[in-house]
Amino acid sequence: MFSQEDLVASEYFKNGEFEKAALSYKRLHDKSPNNNNYLLQLVKTYQQLENYQEAETLLLDQITKVNYPPLTIELGYNYQLQNDLINAEKNYNIALETIDQNPNFVFVIGKAFEDRSLLEQAIVAYEKGIILKPDQNFNFLLARIYGEQGKVEKMFESYLNFVEINDTYLNTIKRAFSEFISENNDNENNIILKRLLLKKIQIDQNLLWNEMLSWLFVQQKDFNKAFTQEKAIFFRQPETLDRIEELGNIAINDKEFEIALDIFTYLGETAQDLDTKLDAYYHVINIKTQIATPAEYKNILKEYDLVFDTYGKQTQTLPLQIAYAHFLAFYIHDSPNAITVLKKSLELPLNSFQEAGVKMELGDILVLQENFNEALIYYTQVQRNLKNSTLAQEARFKVAKTSYYKGDFKWAESQLKILKSSTSQLIANDALELMLLITDNKYEDSTQTALNLYAKADLMAFQNNTNEAIELLDVILNEHKGKTIEDQALFKQAQLFDLKKEYHKAEANYQSIITNFSDDILADDAYFYLAELYRTKLNEPEKAQDLYEKIIFNYQDSIYFVDARNNFRLLRGDAIN
Repeated sequence: MFSQEDLVASEYFKNGEFEKAALSYKRLHDKSPNNNNYLLQLVKTYQQLENYQEAETLLLDQITKVNYPPLTIELGYNYQLQNDLINAEKNYNIALETIDQNPNFVFVIGKAFEDRSLLEQAIVAYEKGIILKPDQNFNFLLARIYGEQGKVEKMFESYLNFVEINDTYLNTIKRAFSEFISENNDNENNIILKRLLLKKIQIDQNLLWNEMLSWLFVQQKDFNKAFTQEKAIFFRQPETLDRIEELGNIAINDKEFEIALDIFTYLGETAQDLDTKLDAYYHVINIKTQIATPAEYKNILKEYDLVFDTYGKQTQTLPLQIAYAHFLAFYIHDSPNAITVLKKSLELPLNSFQEAGVKMELGDILVLQENFNEALIYYTQVQRNLKNSTLAQEARFKVAKTSYYKGDFKWAESQLKILKSSTSQLIANDALELMLLITDNKYEDSTQTALNLYAKADLMAFQNNTNEAIELLDVILNEHKGKTIEDQALFKQAQLFDLKKEYHKAEANYQSIITNFSDDILADDAYFYLAELYRTKLNEPEKAQDLYEKIIFNYQDSIYFVDARNNFRLLRGDAIN
Protein backbone atom coordinates (compact mmCIF):
# COMPACT_ATOMS: atom_id res chain seq x y z
CA MET A 1 0.00 0.00 0.00
CA PHE A 2 2.90 2.33 0.89
CA SER A 3 4.51 1.59 -2.47
CA GLN A 4 1.33 2.49 -4.34
CA GLU A 5 0.85 5.76 -2.45
CA ASP A 6 4.54 6.61 -2.92
CA LEU A 7 4.10 6.23 -6.70
CA VAL A 8 1.00 8.43 -6.63
CA ALA A 9 2.79 11.13 -4.61
CA SER A 10 5.79 11.00 -6.95
CA GLU A 11 3.53 11.35 -9.97
CA TYR A 12 1.78 14.38 -8.42
CA PHE A 13 5.18 15.99 -7.74
CA LYS A 14 6.45 15.33 -11.29
CA ASN A 15 3.28 16.83 -12.75
CA GLY A 16 3.55 19.97 -10.62
CA GLU A 17 0.46 19.13 -8.55
CA PHE A 18 2.22 20.11 -5.32
CA GLU A 19 -0.86 20.48 -3.10
CA LYS A 20 -1.86 16.88 -3.85
CA ALA A 21 1.74 15.71 -3.52
CA ALA A 22 2.00 17.39 -0.10
CA LEU A 23 -1.11 15.58 1.16
CA SER A 24 0.18 12.22 -0.09
CA TYR A 25 3.69 12.65 1.32
CA LYS A 26 2.26 13.88 4.65
CA ARG A 27 0.18 10.69 4.95
CA LEU A 28 3.27 8.61 4.15
CA HIS A 29 5.39 10.54 6.69
CA ASP A 30 2.72 10.24 9.40
CA LYS A 31 2.55 6.47 8.88
CA SER A 32 6.34 6.10 8.74
CA PRO A 33 7.88 9.02 10.67
CA ASN A 34 11.39 7.49 10.70
CA ASN A 35 11.55 7.27 6.91
CA ASN A 36 13.82 10.18 5.97
CA ASN A 37 13.05 9.76 2.26
CA TYR A 38 9.36 10.55 2.81
CA LEU A 39 10.24 13.48 5.06
CA LEU A 40 12.68 14.98 2.56
CA GLN A 41 10.17 14.63 -0.27
CA LEU A 42 7.54 16.35 1.88
CA VAL A 43 10.04 19.15 2.61
CA LYS A 44 10.79 19.58 -1.11
CA THR A 45 7.05 19.74 -1.83
CA TYR A 46 6.56 22.43 0.84
CA GLN A 47 9.45 24.38 -0.70
CA GLN A 48 7.72 24.25 -4.09
CA LEU A 49 4.66 25.71 -2.35
CA GLU A 50 6.95 28.29 -0.67
CA ASN A 51 5.81 26.95 2.69
CA TYR A 52 9.30 27.33 4.15
CA GLN A 53 8.23 27.57 7.78
CA GLU A 54 6.45 24.21 7.68
CA ALA A 55 9.52 22.65 6.00
CA GLU A 56 11.81 24.14 8.68
CA THR A 57 9.65 22.82 11.53
CA LEU A 58 9.68 19.31 10.04
CA LEU A 59 13.45 19.32 9.57
CA LEU A 60 14.29 20.73 13.01
CA ASP A 61 12.03 18.15 14.67
CA GLN A 62 13.64 15.25 12.79
CA ILE A 63 17.21 16.53 13.37
CA THR A 64 16.63 16.29 17.15
CA LYS A 65 15.65 12.63 16.73
CA VAL A 66 18.20 11.23 14.26
CA ASN A 67 21.78 11.96 13.20
CA TYR A 68 21.35 12.16 9.43
CA PRO A 69 23.42 15.03 7.92
CA PRO A 70 21.36 15.38 4.68
CA LEU A 71 18.58 16.77 6.90
CA THR A 72 20.93 19.53 8.05
CA ILE A 73 21.91 20.25 4.44
CA GLU A 74 18.24 20.46 3.46
CA LEU A 75 17.63 22.83 6.39
CA GLY A 76 20.47 25.02 5.10
CA TYR A 77 19.00 24.93 1.60
CA ASN A 78 15.60 25.88 3.04
CA TYR A 79 17.25 29.01 4.51
CA GLN A 80 19.00 29.68 1.20
CA LEU A 81 15.66 29.68 -0.62
CA GLN A 82 14.63 32.49 1.75
CA ASN A 83 17.90 34.37 1.04
CA ASP A 84 19.09 33.73 4.61
CA LEU A 85 22.62 32.87 3.48
CA ILE A 86 24.16 33.14 6.98
CA ASN A 87 21.99 30.35 8.41
CA ALA A 88 22.32 28.40 5.16
CA GLU A 89 26.13 28.46 5.37
CA LYS A 90 26.02 27.65 9.07
CA ASN A 91 24.05 24.45 8.47
CA TYR A 92 26.21 23.43 5.49
CA ASN A 93 29.28 23.75 7.73
CA ILE A 94 27.62 21.68 10.47
CA ALA A 95 27.01 18.90 7.93
CA LEU A 96 30.62 19.07 6.71
CA GLU A 97 31.97 18.95 10.28
CA THR A 98 30.05 15.70 10.76
CA ILE A 99 32.50 14.04 8.36
CA ASP A 100 35.39 14.66 10.80
CA GLN A 101 33.43 12.82 13.51
CA ASN A 102 32.14 10.04 11.25
CA PRO A 103 33.87 9.65 7.85
CA ASN A 104 31.26 7.07 6.80
CA PHE A 105 28.92 10.00 6.08
CA VAL A 106 31.09 11.33 3.21
CA PHE A 107 29.08 9.83 0.39
CA VAL A 108 25.57 10.75 1.60
CA ILE A 109 26.71 14.28 2.46
CA GLY A 110 28.46 14.79 -0.87
CA LYS A 111 25.47 13.37 -2.74
CA ALA A 112 23.03 15.62 -0.82
CA PHE A 113 25.08 18.69 -1.76
CA GLU A 114 25.24 17.56 -5.41
CA ASP A 115 21.48 17.02 -5.53
CA ARG A 116 21.01 20.67 -4.55
CA SER A 117 23.74 21.82 -7.02
CA LEU A 118 25.89 22.93 -4.09
CA LEU A 119 29.01 21.77 -5.88
CA GLU A 120 31.64 23.69 -3.88
CA GLN A 121 30.35 22.11 -0.65
CA ALA A 122 30.25 18.69 -2.34
CA ILE A 123 33.92 19.17 -3.34
CA VAL A 124 34.84 19.95 0.30
CA ALA A 125 33.01 16.79 1.42
CA TYR A 126 34.79 14.53 -1.07
CA GLU A 127 38.17 16.15 -0.37
CA LYS A 128 37.68 15.38 3.32
CA GLY A 129 36.80 11.82 2.30
CA ILE A 130 40.05 11.47 0.32
CA ILE A 131 42.01 12.33 3.47
CA LEU A 132 39.93 10.41 6.02
CA LYS A 133 38.99 7.36 3.92
CA PRO A 134 41.70 7.01 1.24
CA ASP A 135 40.63 3.42 0.52
CA GLN A 136 37.27 4.72 -0.82
CA ASN A 137 38.90 6.88 -3.54
CA PHE A 138 36.41 9.75 -3.97
CA ASN A 139 38.44 11.16 -6.89
CA PHE A 140 35.93 9.83 -9.42
CA LEU A 141 33.09 11.83 -7.85
CA LEU A 142 35.31 14.90 -7.58
CA ALA A 143 36.31 14.60 -11.24
CA ARG A 144 32.69 14.51 -12.34
CA ILE A 145 31.93 17.72 -10.43
CA TYR A 146 34.99 19.49 -11.84
CA GLY A 147 33.81 18.46 -15.30
CA GLU A 148 30.40 20.02 -14.66
CA GLN A 149 32.12 23.22 -13.50
CA GLY A 150 34.37 23.32 -16.54
CA LYS A 151 37.50 23.01 -14.37
CA VAL A 152 39.15 20.71 -16.88
CA GLU A 153 42.63 20.47 -15.34
CA LYS A 154 41.27 19.61 -11.90
CA MET A 155 38.94 17.07 -13.53
CA PHE A 156 41.85 15.42 -15.39
CA GLU A 157 43.93 15.33 -12.17
CA SER A 158 41.11 13.73 -10.18
CA TYR A 159 40.43 11.08 -12.83
CA LEU A 160 44.16 10.26 -13.03
CA ASN A 161 44.38 9.99 -9.24
CA PHE A 162 41.35 7.70 -9.32
CA VAL A 163 42.60 5.40 -12.07
CA GLU A 164 46.02 5.15 -10.40
CA ILE A 165 44.33 3.14 -7.64
CA ASN A 166 41.54 1.58 -9.75
CA ASP A 167 43.10 0.76 -13.12
CA THR A 168 40.15 -1.53 -13.95
CA TYR A 169 38.27 1.73 -14.69
CA LEU A 170 40.80 2.78 -17.36
CA ASN A 171 38.35 2.50 -20.29
CA THR A 172 35.71 4.42 -18.32
CA ILE A 173 38.21 7.21 -17.71
CA LYS A 174 39.18 7.27 -21.40
CA ARG A 175 35.52 7.69 -22.35
CA ALA A 176 35.24 10.58 -19.88
CA PHE A 177 38.37 12.22 -21.31
CA SER A 178 37.13 11.81 -24.87
CA GLU A 179 34.34 14.32 -24.14
CA PHE A 180 36.92 17.04 -23.48
CA ILE A 181 39.72 16.42 -26.00
CA SER A 182 39.79 16.58 -29.79
CA GLU A 183 41.88 15.40 -32.74
CA ASN A 184 43.63 18.78 -32.69
CA ASN A 185 46.87 18.46 -30.71
CA ASP A 186 46.87 22.26 -30.21
CA ASN A 187 43.55 22.05 -28.36
CA GLU A 188 44.03 23.51 -24.86
CA ASN A 189 42.54 20.47 -23.14
CA ASN A 190 44.83 18.13 -25.07
CA ILE A 191 47.85 20.17 -24.00
CA ILE A 192 46.72 20.10 -20.35
CA LEU A 193 46.25 16.32 -20.34
CA LYS A 194 49.58 15.74 -22.10
CA ARG A 195 51.37 17.94 -19.54
CA LEU A 196 49.77 16.10 -16.60
CA LEU A 197 50.68 12.69 -18.04
CA LEU A 198 54.29 13.70 -18.75
CA LYS A 199 54.55 14.97 -15.17
CA LYS A 200 53.21 11.63 -13.90
CA ILE A 201 55.76 9.74 -16.02
CA GLN A 202 58.61 11.83 -14.55
CA ILE A 203 57.48 11.22 -10.96
CA ASP A 204 56.17 7.65 -11.20
CA GLN A 205 57.39 4.74 -13.31
CA ASN A 206 53.85 3.31 -13.62
CA LEU A 207 53.36 2.19 -17.25
CA LEU A 208 49.73 3.22 -16.93
CA TRP A 209 50.81 6.80 -17.74
CA ASN A 210 52.63 5.70 -20.90
CA GLU A 211 49.50 3.81 -21.94
CA MET A 212 47.32 6.87 -21.32
CA LEU A 213 49.76 9.10 -23.24
CA SER A 214 49.76 6.64 -26.14
CA TRP A 215 45.95 6.71 -26.12
CA LEU A 216 45.99 10.54 -26.23
CA PHE A 217 48.39 10.50 -29.20
CA VAL A 218 46.11 8.05 -31.04
CA GLN A 219 43.14 10.40 -30.51
CA GLN A 220 45.28 13.16 -32.05
CA LYS A 221 46.35 10.88 -34.94
CA ASP A 222 49.97 11.29 -33.77
CA PHE A 223 50.74 7.66 -34.49
CA ASN A 224 54.52 8.16 -34.45
CA LYS A 225 54.40 9.46 -30.89
CA ALA A 226 51.99 6.70 -29.86
CA PHE A 227 54.41 4.15 -31.36
CA THR A 228 57.25 5.59 -29.26
CA GLN A 229 55.17 5.12 -26.09
CA GLU A 230 54.14 1.59 -27.06
CA LYS A 231 57.76 0.60 -27.66
CA ALA A 232 58.66 2.00 -24.23
CA ILE A 233 55.88 -0.09 -22.67
CA PHE A 234 57.03 -3.23 -24.51
CA PHE A 235 60.67 -2.64 -23.54
CA ARG A 236 59.72 -2.76 -19.85
CA GLN A 237 57.00 -5.40 -20.18
CA PRO A 238 57.94 -7.62 -23.14
CA GLU A 239 55.14 -10.14 -22.59
CA THR A 240 53.06 -9.36 -25.69
CA LEU A 241 53.14 -7.28 -28.86
CA ASP A 242 49.33 -7.10 -29.08
CA ARG A 243 49.16 -3.38 -28.23
CA ILE A 244 51.67 -2.48 -30.95
CA GLU A 245 49.83 -4.69 -33.45
CA GLU A 246 46.54 -2.95 -32.56
CA LEU A 247 48.21 0.44 -33.12
CA GLY A 248 49.40 -0.72 -36.55
CA ASN A 249 45.86 -1.73 -37.52
CA ILE A 250 44.49 1.65 -36.35
CA ALA A 251 47.10 3.42 -38.49
CA ILE A 252 46.11 1.31 -41.53
CA ASN A 253 42.42 2.11 -41.00
CA ASP A 254 43.32 5.82 -40.93
CA LYS A 255 45.36 5.34 -44.13
CA GLU A 256 48.55 6.41 -42.32
CA PHE A 257 50.54 3.91 -44.34
CA GLU A 258 54.09 5.14 -43.63
CA ILE A 259 53.86 4.81 -39.86
CA ALA A 260 51.84 1.57 -40.23
CA LEU A 261 54.72 0.23 -42.32
CA ASP A 262 57.22 1.19 -39.60
CA ILE A 263 55.05 -0.50 -36.94
CA PHE A 264 54.63 -3.80 -38.77
CA THR A 265 58.30 -3.83 -39.84
CA TYR A 266 59.19 -3.49 -36.15
CA LEU A 267 56.79 -6.32 -35.30
CA GLY A 268 58.37 -8.58 -37.92
CA GLU A 269 61.84 -7.88 -36.54
CA THR A 270 60.84 -8.16 -32.86
CA ALA A 271 58.28 -10.97 -32.68
CA GLN A 272 59.50 -14.36 -31.47
CA ASP A 273 56.46 -16.47 -32.37
CA LEU A 274 55.97 -17.39 -36.01
CA ASP A 275 52.28 -16.41 -36.27
CA THR A 276 52.95 -12.81 -35.18
CA LYS A 277 55.98 -12.59 -37.46
CA LEU A 278 54.05 -13.89 -40.50
CA ASP A 279 51.11 -11.58 -39.76
CA ALA A 280 53.57 -8.66 -39.69
CA TYR A 281 55.04 -9.70 -43.06
CA TYR A 282 51.50 -9.95 -44.46
CA HIS A 283 50.74 -6.35 -43.43
CA VAL A 284 54.11 -5.01 -44.57
CA ILE A 285 53.68 -6.42 -48.08
CA ASN A 286 50.03 -5.33 -48.28
CA ILE A 287 50.92 -1.77 -47.25
CA LYS A 288 53.77 -1.62 -49.76
CA THR A 289 51.35 -2.88 -52.43
CA GLN A 290 48.88 -0.09 -51.70
CA ILE A 291 51.48 2.68 -51.96
CA ALA A 292 53.60 1.17 -54.76
CA THR A 293 53.79 2.37 -58.34
CA PRO A 294 53.71 -0.26 -61.15
CA ALA A 295 57.48 0.14 -61.50
CA GLU A 296 57.87 -1.16 -57.90
CA TYR A 297 55.77 -4.31 -58.36
CA LYS A 298 58.89 -6.42 -59.10
CA ASN A 299 60.24 -5.58 -55.64
CA ILE A 300 56.98 -6.72 -54.06
CA LEU A 301 57.18 -10.04 -55.94
CA LYS A 302 60.69 -10.47 -54.53
CA GLU A 303 59.36 -9.89 -51.00
CA TYR A 304 56.73 -12.61 -51.48
CA ASP A 305 59.42 -14.96 -52.85
CA LEU A 306 61.65 -14.26 -49.86
CA VAL A 307 58.87 -15.09 -47.37
CA PHE A 308 57.95 -18.32 -49.17
CA ASP A 309 61.62 -19.33 -49.51
CA THR A 310 62.07 -18.80 -45.77
CA TYR A 311 58.81 -20.23 -44.39
CA GLY A 312 57.42 -22.30 -47.25
CA LYS A 313 53.91 -22.52 -48.67
CA GLN A 314 52.30 -24.26 -45.72
CA THR A 315 49.17 -23.70 -43.63
CA GLN A 316 50.69 -20.94 -41.50
CA THR A 317 51.55 -18.86 -44.57
CA LEU A 318 48.06 -19.28 -46.10
CA PRO A 319 47.04 -15.59 -45.68
CA LEU A 320 50.23 -14.62 -47.53
CA GLN A 321 49.49 -17.14 -50.29
CA ILE A 322 45.99 -15.65 -50.77
CA ALA A 323 47.42 -12.10 -50.78
CA TYR A 324 50.09 -13.21 -53.27
CA ALA A 325 47.44 -14.64 -55.62
CA HIS A 326 45.42 -11.43 -55.34
CA PHE A 327 48.54 -9.40 -56.17
CA LEU A 328 49.27 -11.58 -59.21
CA ALA A 329 45.72 -11.26 -60.54
CA PHE A 330 44.79 -7.66 -59.76
CA TYR A 331 48.17 -5.90 -60.01
CA ILE A 332 50.40 -8.01 -62.29
CA HIS A 333 47.41 -9.17 -64.39
CA ASP A 334 48.62 -12.78 -64.24
CA SER A 335 45.33 -14.49 -63.34
CA PRO A 336 46.29 -18.01 -64.60
CA ASN A 337 49.31 -18.11 -62.28
CA ALA A 338 47.18 -16.73 -59.41
CA ILE A 339 44.62 -19.52 -59.90
CA THR A 340 47.41 -22.13 -59.92
CA VAL A 341 48.73 -20.75 -56.61
CA LEU A 342 45.30 -20.95 -54.98
CA LYS A 343 44.50 -24.45 -56.27
CA LYS A 344 47.80 -25.66 -54.77
CA SER A 345 46.81 -23.97 -51.50
CA LEU A 346 43.61 -26.06 -51.49
CA GLU A 347 45.79 -29.19 -51.31
CA LEU A 348 47.04 -28.16 -47.84
CA PRO A 349 45.37 -29.56 -44.67
CA LEU A 350 42.95 -26.64 -44.23
CA ASN A 351 39.99 -26.19 -41.91
CA SER A 352 36.65 -25.20 -43.43
CA PHE A 353 37.18 -21.46 -42.87
CA GLN A 354 40.67 -21.49 -44.37
CA GLU A 355 39.34 -23.41 -47.38
CA ALA A 356 36.52 -20.87 -47.72
CA GLY A 357 39.04 -18.01 -47.75
CA VAL A 358 40.90 -19.59 -50.64
CA LYS A 359 37.69 -20.28 -52.58
CA MET A 360 36.44 -16.71 -52.07
CA GLU A 361 39.66 -15.37 -53.61
CA LEU A 362 39.41 -17.92 -56.43
CA GLY A 363 35.88 -16.69 -57.12
CA ASP A 364 37.05 -13.06 -57.20
CA ILE A 365 39.81 -13.86 -59.70
CA LEU A 366 37.39 -15.80 -61.90
CA VAL A 367 35.04 -12.77 -61.86
CA LEU A 368 38.04 -10.67 -62.84
CA GLN A 369 38.45 -13.01 -65.85
CA GLU A 370 34.67 -12.86 -66.45
CA ASN A 371 34.41 -16.61 -65.88
CA PHE A 372 31.19 -15.95 -63.99
CA ASN A 373 29.74 -19.47 -63.89
CA GLU A 374 32.88 -21.01 -62.45
CA ALA A 375 33.11 -18.17 -59.89
CA LEU A 376 29.52 -18.86 -58.84
CA ILE A 377 30.43 -22.50 -58.15
CA TYR A 378 33.13 -21.50 -55.64
CA TYR A 379 30.98 -18.86 -53.93
CA THR A 380 28.07 -21.33 -53.67
CA GLN A 381 30.36 -23.96 -52.12
CA VAL A 382 31.39 -21.50 -49.40
CA GLN A 383 27.76 -20.52 -48.82
CA ARG A 384 26.72 -24.15 -48.50
CA ASN A 385 29.65 -25.35 -46.35
CA LEU A 386 29.54 -22.52 -43.79
CA LYS A 387 25.80 -21.98 -43.40
CA ASN A 388 24.71 -19.00 -41.28
CA SER A 389 28.27 -17.69 -40.86
CA THR A 390 29.27 -14.15 -41.84
CA LEU A 391 31.53 -15.66 -44.51
CA ALA A 392 28.53 -17.52 -45.97
CA GLN A 393 26.57 -14.27 -46.11
CA GLU A 394 29.51 -12.57 -47.82
CA ALA A 395 29.60 -15.46 -50.32
CA ARG A 396 25.87 -15.01 -50.99
CA PHE A 397 26.47 -11.31 -51.65
CA LYS A 398 29.24 -12.21 -54.10
CA VAL A 399 26.81 -14.62 -55.83
CA ALA A 400 24.36 -11.71 -56.18
CA LYS A 401 27.08 -9.32 -57.38
CA THR A 402 28.37 -11.84 -59.93
CA SER A 403 24.84 -12.46 -61.22
CA TYR A 404 24.42 -8.69 -61.50
CA TYR A 405 27.70 -8.39 -63.47
CA LYS A 406 26.51 -11.00 -65.97
CA GLY A 407 23.12 -9.29 -66.36
CA ASP A 408 21.03 -11.81 -64.41
CA PHE A 409 19.29 -9.11 -62.40
CA LYS A 410 16.33 -11.27 -61.33
CA TRP A 411 18.52 -13.87 -59.57
CA ALA A 412 20.73 -11.16 -58.09
CA GLU A 413 17.68 -9.41 -56.68
CA SER A 414 16.35 -12.62 -55.08
CA GLN A 415 19.67 -13.14 -53.25
CA LEU A 416 19.87 -9.52 -52.15
CA LYS A 417 16.39 -9.64 -50.62
CA ILE A 418 17.62 -12.39 -48.28
CA LEU A 419 20.76 -10.43 -47.38
CA LYS A 420 18.85 -7.28 -46.37
CA SER A 421 18.46 -8.87 -42.91
CA SER A 422 22.08 -10.05 -42.70
CA THR A 423 23.61 -10.12 -39.23
CA SER A 424 26.55 -8.20 -40.70
CA GLN A 425 25.47 -4.56 -40.99
CA LEU A 426 28.07 -3.92 -43.67
CA ILE A 427 26.78 -6.77 -45.87
CA ALA A 428 23.17 -5.75 -45.22
CA ASN A 429 23.92 -2.15 -46.28
CA ASP A 430 25.77 -3.26 -49.43
CA ALA A 431 22.96 -5.66 -50.31
CA LEU A 432 20.29 -2.99 -49.86
CA GLU A 433 22.28 -0.51 -51.95
CA LEU A 434 22.67 -2.95 -54.86
CA MET A 435 19.06 -4.11 -54.62
CA LEU A 436 17.79 -0.53 -54.82
CA LEU A 437 20.00 0.07 -57.86
CA ILE A 438 18.42 -2.92 -59.63
CA THR A 439 14.81 -2.34 -58.58
CA ASP A 440 14.95 1.39 -59.35
CA ASN A 441 16.19 0.81 -62.89
CA LYS A 442 14.89 -2.53 -64.14
CA TYR A 443 11.37 -1.35 -65.09
CA GLU A 444 12.23 1.92 -66.81
CA ASP A 445 13.71 0.20 -69.87
CA SER A 446 12.39 -3.23 -70.94
CA THR A 447 15.77 -4.03 -72.51
CA GLN A 448 17.57 -2.81 -69.38
CA THR A 449 20.24 -1.26 -71.59
CA ALA A 450 21.35 1.42 -69.13
CA LEU A 451 21.45 -1.03 -66.20
CA ASN A 452 23.54 -3.47 -68.25
CA LEU A 453 25.96 -0.68 -69.16
CA TYR A 454 26.19 0.36 -65.52
CA ALA A 455 26.86 -3.24 -64.40
CA LYS A 456 29.57 -3.48 -67.05
CA ALA A 457 31.16 -0.23 -65.79
CA ASP A 458 30.95 -1.55 -62.24
CA LEU A 459 32.75 -4.72 -63.34
CA MET A 460 35.45 -2.67 -65.07
CA ALA A 461 35.99 -0.75 -61.85
CA PHE A 462 36.35 -4.09 -60.00
CA GLN A 463 38.90 -5.16 -62.65
CA ASN A 464 40.93 -1.96 -61.99
CA ASN A 465 40.09 -0.75 -65.53
CA THR A 466 39.28 2.69 -64.15
CA ASN A 467 39.56 4.71 -67.35
CA GLU A 468 37.34 2.31 -69.30
CA ALA A 469 34.76 2.38 -66.50
CA ILE A 470 34.69 6.19 -66.54
CA GLU A 471 34.22 6.23 -70.32
CA LEU A 472 31.35 3.75 -70.14
CA LEU A 473 29.66 5.81 -67.43
CA ASP A 474 29.98 8.81 -69.79
CA VAL A 475 27.97 6.83 -72.36
CA ILE A 476 25.21 6.34 -69.79
CA LEU A 477 25.25 10.03 -68.85
CA ASN A 478 25.06 11.12 -72.49
CA GLU A 479 22.64 8.55 -73.91
CA HIS A 480 20.36 7.99 -70.90
CA LYS A 481 20.07 11.50 -69.52
CA GLY A 482 16.99 12.02 -67.38
CA LYS A 483 16.72 8.31 -66.59
CA THR A 484 16.66 6.99 -63.02
CA ILE A 485 20.19 5.67 -63.35
CA GLU A 486 21.73 9.10 -64.02
CA ASP A 487 22.51 9.96 -60.38
CA GLN A 488 23.97 6.46 -59.82
CA ALA A 489 26.27 6.93 -62.82
CA LEU A 490 27.34 10.38 -61.59
CA PHE A 491 28.10 9.01 -58.13
CA LYS A 492 30.03 5.98 -59.36
CA GLN A 493 32.03 8.13 -61.74
CA ALA A 494 32.81 10.62 -58.95
CA GLN A 495 34.28 7.82 -56.84
CA LEU A 496 36.45 6.71 -59.76
CA PHE A 497 37.62 10.29 -60.34
CA ASP A 498 38.53 10.41 -56.64
CA LEU A 499 40.52 7.18 -57.06
CA LYS A 500 42.43 8.78 -59.95
CA LYS A 501 43.01 11.92 -57.85
CA GLU A 502 40.99 13.99 -60.33
CA TYR A 503 39.33 15.73 -57.42
CA HIS A 504 37.72 18.65 -59.26
CA LYS A 505 35.96 16.28 -61.65
CA ALA A 506 34.68 14.32 -58.65
CA GLU A 507 33.56 17.60 -57.08
CA ALA A 508 31.56 18.51 -60.21
CA ASN A 509 29.75 15.13 -60.18
CA TYR A 510 28.83 15.33 -56.49
CA GLN A 511 27.64 18.91 -56.98
CA SER A 512 25.48 17.81 -59.93
CA ILE A 513 23.76 15.19 -57.72
CA ILE A 514 23.15 17.77 -54.98
CA THR A 515 21.74 20.28 -57.48
CA ASN A 516 19.63 17.98 -59.64
CA PHE A 517 18.80 14.98 -57.40
CA SER A 518 18.43 16.50 -53.92
CA ASP A 519 15.33 14.40 -53.19
CA ASP A 520 16.83 11.09 -54.36
CA ILE A 521 18.45 8.35 -52.35
CA LEU A 522 22.05 9.36 -53.13
CA ALA A 523 21.71 12.97 -51.97
CA ASP A 524 23.17 12.37 -48.49
CA ASP A 525 25.97 10.26 -50.02
CA ALA A 526 26.86 13.13 -52.35
CA TYR A 527 26.81 15.68 -49.52
CA PHE A 528 29.04 13.50 -47.33
CA TYR A 529 31.58 12.48 -49.96
CA LEU A 530 31.85 16.03 -51.27
CA ALA A 531 32.39 17.26 -47.70
CA GLU A 532 35.11 14.63 -47.22
CA LEU A 533 36.68 15.74 -50.50
CA TYR A 534 36.79 19.35 -49.34
CA ARG A 535 38.10 18.38 -45.88
CA THR A 536 40.76 15.82 -46.80
CA LYS A 537 41.82 16.53 -50.39
CA LEU A 538 40.93 20.08 -51.50
CA ASN A 539 41.71 21.85 -48.21
CA GLU A 540 38.46 23.81 -48.12
CA PRO A 541 37.25 23.22 -44.53
CA GLU A 542 34.59 25.96 -44.62
CA LYS A 543 32.80 24.32 -47.54
CA ALA A 544 33.11 20.92 -45.83
CA GLN A 545 31.60 22.31 -42.63
CA ASP A 546 28.59 23.71 -44.51
CA LEU A 547 27.92 20.34 -46.14
CA TYR A 548 28.24 18.39 -42.86
CA GLU A 549 25.78 20.84 -41.32
CA LYS A 550 23.25 20.14 -44.10
CA ILE A 551 23.46 16.38 -43.34
CA ILE A 552 22.97 17.07 -39.61
CA PHE A 553 19.82 19.14 -40.17
CA ASN A 554 18.32 17.57 -43.31
CA TYR A 555 19.37 13.89 -43.25
CA GLN A 556 19.13 12.77 -39.64
CA ASP A 557 18.39 9.17 -40.69
CA SER A 558 21.50 9.00 -42.86
CA ILE A 559 24.19 6.40 -42.13
CA TYR A 560 26.63 9.33 -42.38
CA PHE A 561 24.89 11.36 -39.64
CA VAL A 562 27.29 10.46 -36.80
CA ASP A 563 30.44 10.96 -38.89
CA ALA A 564 29.06 14.21 -40.30
CA ARG A 565 28.31 15.51 -36.80
CA ASN A 566 31.76 14.53 -35.49
CA ASN A 567 33.57 16.08 -38.46
CA PHE A 568 31.44 19.23 -38.21
CA ARG A 569 32.36 19.60 -34.54
CA LEU A 570 36.01 18.91 -35.33
CA LEU A 571 36.10 21.66 -37.95
CA ARG A 572 34.31 24.00 -35.58
CA GLY A 573 36.96 23.26 -32.94
CA ASP A 574 34.75 21.39 -30.46
CA ALA A 575 35.91 18.45 -28.36
CA ILE A 576 34.74 15.20 -29.94
CA ASN A 577 32.97 12.56 -27.90
